[in-house]
Amino acid sequence: MWREGMICPECGNDVLVHDPRTGEVSCPSCGYVVQERDVDRGPEWRSLDDEEESRSRVGAPLSIMYRDHGLSTVIDRIDEDASGRRLSKEAREKLLRLKKLDATSQVNASEARNLQQAVNILQIYVDKLHLSQAIAEKAMLIYRKALRAGLVRGRSIRSIMAAAVYAACRAMNAPRDLRELEKAYPVVKRKTIAQGYRLLLKHLDLKVPVADPSIYLKKIASKVNLDQKTIQEAHRILEEAAKKGATVGKDPVGIAAAALYMACQETTQNITQKDIARAAGVTEVTVRNRFKGLKEALEGKAAA
Repeated sequence: MWREGMICPECGNDVLVHDPRTGEVSCPSCGYVVQERDVDRGPEWRSLDDEEESRSRVGAPLSIMYRDHGLSTVIDRIDEDASGRRLSKEAREKLLRLKKLDATSQVNASEARNLQQAVNILQIYVDKLHLSQAIAEKAMLIYRKALRAGLVRGRSIRSIMAAAVYAACRAMNAPRDLRELEKAYPVVKRKTIAQGYRLLLKHLDLKVPVADPSIYLKKIASKVNLDQKTIQEAHRILEEAAKKGATVGKDPVGIAAAALYMACQETTQNITQKDIARAAGVTEVTVRNRFKGLKEALEGKAAA
């Protein structure tokens, strides 16, 4: 396992090797042992028979997807011990009291129900939009922040969760269009998601990068069977338009569709505005207006 961020004091090599078995960090060039015992931050393992091939986990890793991060304790109602012998009456009454005490000691049961419902809604978006685990955890983190900030109070859980998913996708450089979120879960409309997204940006101070229109090029091009040459031409058009500031404040999907339509004209592809608009999920008017804006920006640069 390679280790970066450390320098060998002997030869100055900045790429070292970490041995997870011994905990040593050594230099592959001169062999100098930089650190003898390093902290193993990986999962814990336990092997009862000292066989590496049959290692078993001590417990599941912590996850923000669970209400209590996976550290819950459940007291089941049983009448037998581990060996199968029947418990005495005193032991059963004690376990029953402990179970009631555990149930009543939940400091915020309403918050637990809220988070559980939010997780269920998040799972819908994960399944329908094929989101990664990293994006799902990011969305759950944003939702937890919104819950602590009181942004969910008076609003529907699904609308804030949808906005959190949209924000997480953009933050992880895997943006999904509002139309895709609405199609995945039609109960929450685009307008509602946009309102929730603006609410999160305002109160949570989220740092979300501006969506790059070029991300949508391949998705749109694949639906109308455009070749790689046309996609590359569309990339060039977007780069030139970005230098002129013609993409600022515009819907990235509409800009990407217009760039593809312009690229089709350059490469003599027989594609209509209607085909491009249907593939992008926008109207023909949007493609026409964005195409006009791109053409004016590029021709203005050529004239200059």
